[in-house]
Amino acid sequence: MPIHVAITRKVLPGKEEEFKDALRRFLGDSFLHGGVHGAAMMTALPGSESREIGILRTFADQAERDAFYNSTLFKDWEAYASTLTEEPVYRELTGLEAWFRSPVPPPRWKMAVATLCGVYPTSLLLSYLLGPHIQELHPALRTFIIAGCMVPMLTWIVMPQVTKVFKPWLSGIPSSNKKRDDNGTAPTKPSEVVT
Repeated sequence: MPIHVAITRKVLPGKEEEFKDALRRFLGDSFLHGGVHGAAMMTALPGSESREIGILRTFADQAERDAFYNSTLFKDWEAYASTLTEEPVYRELTGLEAWFRSPVPPPRWKMAVATLCGVYPTSLLLSYLLGPHIQELHPALRTFIIAGCMVPMLTWIVMPQVTKVFKPWLSGIPSSNKKRDDNGTAPTKPSEVVT
């Protein structure tokens, strides 16, 4: 099962461009470690005074995540990055947050609505396709079969498409990119994605 990790770093004043350039190189180099399946940098919109940079990483599994964070490659990066940023905040994304990959996930009610938009049609489709073939089975076994098919479909097919379609609504970033959040600061957006 893939592991998703969100890292937030606040860059020291005047070090923003140096950190972004170094991070771009490190994101590319990190793919030399076989267990890294994805990486992205999230920066504030142009004109924002925010110095926070978000980093999203996806690993094949827990063992690969641990191997990466214990590697010389990462330890060298961490030693250098610590001279340019404040102490980083690491957060492993689990459950719904793993589908809605962002340093700051959407409000839970939005995640619930988007998940319902994925779960409902998937459950209808599976009930229609599998129902006639498993109707003679015990209800607990029927439910297990439907759930066993639904989880992988949601994880690898349906929810990636749902989150792509609903991305502007989930992130709260209008197409004009001029909306400010509740604190009066510009929201963040992905600036670089390396997959």
